[in-house]
Amino acid sequence: MVEAVGWLTRAAERGLAKVQFAIGTIYYYTGVCVPQDYKDQEYKKAFRWLTKAAGRRLAEAQYSLGFMYYHSCGVPQDYKEAFKWYTKAAEQEYVLAQFALGVMYENGYGVPQDYKEAFKWYTKAAGQEYANAQFNLSVMYRDGEGVSQDHKEAVKWYTKAAEQGFANAQFNLGVMYRNGYGVLQDYKEAVKWYTKAAEQGDAEAQNNLGVVYAEGEGVPKDYVQAYKWFNLAAAQGNDKARDNLGILERKMSADQIAEAQRLSREFVPKK
Repeated sequence: MVEAVGWLTRAAERGLAKVQFAIGTIYYYTGVCVPQDYKDQEYKKAFRWLTKAAGRRLAEAQYSLGFMYYHSCGVPQDYKEAFKWYTKAAEQEYVLAQFALGVMYENGYGVPQDYKEAFKWYTKAAGQEYANAQFNLSVMYRDGEGVSQDHKEAVKWYTKAAEQGFANAQFNLGVMYRNGYGVLQDYKEAVKWYTKAAEQGDAEAQNNLGVVYAEGEGVPKDYVQAYKWFNLAAAQGNDKARDNLGILERKMSADQIAEAQRLSREFVPKK
């Protein structure tokens, strides 16, 4: 490894941007893994090489430099510098930088809060099939932030993110189907999407899945399944699930509760 870094360093010193980025990345991830006493030293080496590569307009290096400023890795946190480098990378269509700019505009980090600009950058990243951006774009359409409220568009983008396995999008898509927001109300579709998110360990989806089993919405009423999902959500600190569990227990036999608890113990979240 030391020898490889030596060869890369010699190539980087000749001004090859991709090699400068590669060696900067090596030092960055070394910094992640070493004890705190050595962390800043490695991050400073990463920062040096990433700065050189970023100066040569390499988009991934510009993004990484912005990331270091944003998260205070080897440099003091500086949202304005992060914003500057994210912008340079985003203007080269680098999807992670486009999403990062959306976050900065939405929250007012290093720039005045501007939902329209956030919407613009999320849209660009979402168009490149980036699930996080698709999810954030859905929320903006749902809430009417930076764009006119449009539940159909929210459903469209939730669906794109959900189909990539994004649990929070799957949960929210279930909410849209259960309530008929932007789509015809469809309890079976709600159950389908709640289940996908719940199986990944999403506590809100687990609670809502418990509700539909307890009420028999889109599925046969099943207190054992309802208890299982409430129990799993409550174990993650979900207060609604804890309350629902207490209500449901009064309707169940001891054998039903024991079976539900067994199912809870056997549950393994899907990755």
